[in-house]
This record gives sequence, structure tokens and C-alpha cells, in this order.
Amino acid sequence: MTFLPITTHDQLDDAAKAASDEHVARYGGPVNNLDATLLGHLPSFSAYTQWFALRDAVVPYLGERAVSLFCYAISSEYGGPIPSAFFRKALVDAGDDPDSPQVTETEQLLIDWGRYIARDPHGVPDEMYARLEATFNPRLRTLLVAFAGMMVAVNLFATVGRIPLDEGLA
Repeated sequence: MTFLPITTHDQLDDAAKAASDEHVARYGGPVNNLDATLLGHLPSFSAYTQWFALRDAVVPYLGERAVSLFCYAISSEYGGPIPSAFFRKALVDAGDDPDSPQVTETEQLLIDWGRYIARDPHGVPDEMYARLEATFNPRLRTLLVAFAGMMVAVNLFATVGRIPLDEGLA
């Protein structure tokens, strides 16, 4: 049972309707349960949709697949049902096996780091930091930490809000 209300388009004020319509036009639709919940408070929706801006900034460096693997590692380790299901589906739809993907060294680094971030951000070992510094320049590391933070925030919101899975993800 959901803890936070899932708003319908008809329940939104004009500004939220415009934000919803713009989001659907830019990223496709329909609006999922997570976005419908966030649209009930437009500043929250605006804050959380910055995830897309960060993702769009990361993809040129890493590629869609690596980004999906990173997000899936964070989400599955965190235990967030909606983000985990979303990225699992994205990987399966792309022909990958999310349970045992064939990955590059960089992708494995992102998977390992993503799991540490979700499991114990205080416990990331020094050797992981050294590998990250050797692989990614400072600007990209900054972007990746910000992006990972947004991914954790999305998982937290969906989990604490008890937002149900969309039919297409179940």
C-alpha cells in the first residue's frame, strides 16, 4: 500500500500539468507512479528530475549501458523496488543478463562502486578510490558522485513512499 499519494493528471494544478507534459514530451511517457507521486509537489518533482540532467551529462562519457549497469547496481543493492525493476528491464530489453552481465573493466568498476555506495558509503575501500581516480578525471568523478547521490535519493523516495511498481515493471 502506498504511503504517498499518486496524483492523476486531472488533480494537478496548471504548473504541474505543464511540467508533466514537458517531461513526457522530452523523455517519453506515460507518467510512471514515481513521477505521478512527485508531481503532487512541483518543487520535489523539479528536484528529482535533475536526475535526467545528470544522466544526460554522464552518458556521453560512459554510454547508456554502463549508466544502466551503475544505476542497477546502486538500486539492487539499495533494495529499491521501482528503480531496480526499471534498470533490470532496461538491461533485459537491451539484450543483457542483469544477473551476470558480460562487462568491461570500467563497467565492473562502476558496478562495484555502485554497490558500495548503496551498501556502505563510509566503507568504500581506499583501493576502490585509487581505481576510480586512475579511471575517471576529477570532473567526471564529481558528476558520477552527484549522479549516484540522485540515484540513492530516487531509491529512498520510492522505498519510503511505498510507491507501487508500474504494471510494465512488475
